[in-house]
Amino acid sequence: MHEDPPAHAPAPALAPGSATPTALAPPHSVTTVERGSFCIARCTCGWSGPARRSRDRARTDAAEHHTGTGR
Repeated sequence: MHEDPPAHAPAPALAPGSATPTALAPPHSVTTVERGSFCIARCTCGWSGPARRSRDRARTDAAEHHTGTGR
């Protein structure tokens, strides 16, 4: 049986400049993974950065993605 939500239920908050409710946006958890001599930044949202020989650069890729300044 289907029940409609109560009429007084508050609407989910929207992220600034977004039509997607913030409650539905998955949290980002970025890590780095080593593959041989390369390091790759990966996120729980499915994003992954390029393979880097520099672990520091892979961490920078991860930080840029996490803050939204990267790709």
